[in-house]
Amino acid sequence: MNEQTLALRYPWETPPSGSEAIEVAEGVLWMRLPLPMKLDHVNVYALDEGDSWTIVDTGFDSRKTRGIWAEIMDGPLQGKPISRVIVTHHHPDHIGLAGWFQSEHGAELWTTRTAWLMGRMLQLDTQEVATSETVAFWRSAGMDEEIIKQRASERPFNFSDVVAPMPLGYRRIKQGDTIRVGGRDWDVHMGNGHAPEHATLWSRDDNLVIAGDQILSSISSNIGVYATEPDADPVGDWLEACERLNSFARADHLVLGGHKLPFTGLPIRMRQLIDNHHSALTRLEAHLETPCTAGECFSVLFKRKIGPAEYGLALVESIAHVQHLWLEGRATREKREDGAWVYRRKT
Repeated sequence: MNEQTLALRYPWETPPSGSEAIEVAEGVLWMRLPLPMKLDHVNVYALDEGDSWTIVDTGFDSRKTRGIWAEIMDGPLQGKPISRVIVTHHHPDHIGLAGWFQSEHGAELWTTRTAWLMGRMLQLDTQEVATSETVAFWRSAGMDEEIIKQRASERPFNFSDVVAPMPLGYRRIKQGDTIRVGGRDWDVHMGNGHAPEHATLWSRDDNLVIAGDQILSSISSNIGVYATEPDADPVGDWLEACERLNSFARADHLVLGGHKLPFTGLPIRMRQLIDNHHSALTRLEAHLETPCTAGECFSVLFKRKIGPAEYGLALVESIAHVQHLWLEGRATREKREDGAWVYRRKT
């Protein structure tokens, strides 16, 4: 391939705003919904079924987002009903309004078993203070005691804050399925690492890929370890999924991601996503010549100052990377008297 073929290209420089929609392919609309955080948006898509629409992902459950959806349904969706919601993964900016579309609009929910179970479980699990397991997990990562004290006194983020109640019942999609959506047949391929059993959809009829957060154009999805599964290896899962999905990538694929801009040039982007984490692991392994906790590895991993708003995501990503080195046998770890794991490069 020549350099021009390999380049990433962005067919639309300006995203839609408010209740606007951009038609990215025949019968496929791209909308963008606001999020109240540093990553301030999520992309959602609508596919024309003739007498109704299928939407992919939903945004947070909030009064503002419901209002935007009402405008979208009256405007770009031309008053036709939403008959189906496909959720790529269980994170709240993607599954937040799935239950609302089911209960209030009669839509059928299609998603992976893991996404449905995780989303419904977390929506039902409201905590007023951090659990003892969570506090112990923070301490094991080397979180500063002052930060622990502050966070333990605050009400933690709960899925139920931004995810509508999810009724019983959904349609499972799984690896290897072919589903009919918007006049196209789509092969289902699972991603992992950012979220377990993350669905991506690859059109057999044209060049479209609906990628959720598994493949983004200009940022790398957060890959974190949490107290729910403290010995997980999401970095290993991510690298395996990226290598596997890379085998399907074509330069002409138009990738519709959950954030940032649609793009073409998928083979080079897959290589970037893979190489980015291998480079981070190499830097981290060298850094662990001096023993460190996960919380002491921000500078080498992110190469920039991490502020309070980013601290939580940075910490879980740092844990994921040092733990991957440990699970691969490239580092050892010992628990300090204060409960923190200290990692050292294996010699």
